[in-house]
Amino acid sequence: MDSTLLFYNLNKYSRISEADFSLVSNVLTKRFVRKKRALINQGEICRYLYFVEKGSLRSYSIGKEGSEHVLQLVIEDNWIADLSSFITQTPGNLTVEAIEDSEVLLLPYSAIDELCEKLPKLETYFRKLYQRAYVSMQQRYNAVQSSQAKERYEILIRDNPQFAARIPLIHIASYLGITAESLSRIRKQVVNVNI
Repeated sequence: MDSTLLFYNLNKYSRISEADFSLVSNVLTKRFVRKKRALINQGEICRYLYFVEKGSLRSYSIGKEGSEHVLQLVIEDNWIADLSSFITQTPGNLTVEAIEDSEVLLLPYSAIDELCEKLPKLETYFRKLYQRAYVSMQQRYNAVQSSQAKERYEILIRDNPQFAARIPLIHIASYLGITAESLSRIRKQVVNVNI
């Protein structure tokens, strides 16, 4: 299995040799996911971390009123999962769904402890990955509480320029905690300013 993108991703936060990476590769499964198909549904136990090799995905919950609340948007070279469900191995609150036709690598929960025992550098990688996920979630929460929607959109697109062309407006709006109509107005303001 050619997992070059994952190899480079692992080496962002740790130093994994090609020999060590072969141990990781042996437990991975590649999966093709069609647009609008779920890898996991709300209420199921998340048994894998999903690494995106190609495409885009989102995680979301469905509120009591029936509306979707997008928690995470990812494209290639990123991980996605219902992390709370994955860590606790209990039924989760999120659905993970493909936005585009996608290719993902599945890393099973059952293999992580053994891999980390054999490869301490991998444990370092996941510790840093989880820390970054926590910091990102906290920053997002703080931004929703203290920043204007326009500022949140500008930061999102600055940090993830491909989102504007690849992620549907409705998902970006939900991620930002605003309506699609509000986001449409904000995008027009941003475009007019940049002309």
